[in-house]
Amino acid sequence: MVWDKMRLEQLRAEFADGKGGEIFDEKFRKVAEKIISKNGTRLAPYAGIPTFLSAPYMQVAADEPDFGNLQVAITGIPMDLGVTNRPGSRFGPRALRAIERIGPYNHVLGTAPVFDLRVADIGDVPFQSRYRLELSHDDIEKRIGQIVDAGVAPLSVGGDHSISHPILKAVGRNQPVGLIHIDAHCDTSGGFDQTKFHHGGPFRNAVLDGVLDPTRTIQIGIRGSAEYLWEFSYASGMTVIHAEDISAMGIAAIVAKAKSIVGDGPTYLSFDIDSLDPSFAPGTGTPEVGGLTTREVLELIRGLKGINLVGGDVVEVAPQYDATTNTAHAGAQVLFEILSLMVFSPSVNKR
Repeated sequence: MVWDKMRLEQLRAEFADGKGGEIFDEKFRKVAEKIISKNGTRLAPYAGIPTFLSAPYMQVAADEPDFGNLQVAITGIPMDLGVTNRPGSRFGPRALRAIERIGPYNHVLGTAPVFDLRVADIGDVPFQSRYRLELSHDDIEKRIGQIVDAGVAPLSVGGDHSISHPILKAVGRNQPVGLIHIDAHCDTSGGFDQTKFHHGGPFRNAVLDGVLDPTRTIQIGIRGSAEYLWEFSYASGMTVIHAEDISAMGIAAIVAKAKSIVGDGPTYLSFDIDSLDPSFAPGTGTPEVGGLTTREVLELIRGLKGINLVGGDVVEVAPQYDATTNTAHAGAQVLFEILSLMVFSPSVNKR
């Protein structure tokens, strides 16, 4: 292509007076038609009531809920009674809702998931008590069970990682699910301080409850001084990819391994924000240096396109430890990526 005055005039004729919604490329026009109104504008990201990923808000009753024709329900789980160190992830759902510009288009996966799926922010899990951890877990299992019983895929925002145990009890109660777990810690330890219900042990509990298949589980990004606590991961047959092995293996190889492990069966994706290096996400309860970069995480999750995803969560965002809001921003982006994967999930597309 030669750049000259004639080419300039051609571009001026085509684009000089174009409106925001006037897009000539067929691929991009199909996306814009979903997002941009006929008068050439779109929803201002800083306006209106904040919801997860600017999805529509749908009020759903605590008892006898009606989820309409939803394919995916995004719910907040503001509970951090299971932390072993710094509290504060109860503020995670509110922080992720407040991030004002995520999406709407995923240029790698080629989808605008809030428009391509019937999805809504259904608010937070209704808790009976702000003080009792086990009772809170019962409330989480009940709410996620309602979502699953309605044939809807749950996408949750924590909260500490102990919430994944009751979620899996609901998601895997009819058939144990596989798991792609991205984290700094395996979270398969035993009981501490007279309880096994804490954020260091949800996946051990889920395996022993018969709702998680450890042979279809891969844990990615593991590192730090708590390695001696994770013997259950190895004993049960989980695959563990340490953070220090990622550079040598490469993301493409890890994606291929994850896909081979979970296969075509129902799979859950759990993302702990502390899988990211604290330079990217300091706002969490147990930061561990030497973690994944945001670019690596995006490449990893996007590579999972096509897996049979039946649910997911983003946990451990504790925004008060990060004045920049970068941690919440990263968490909201990962939430968007998981929702984007659901567009291509066979289970989600059945509804």
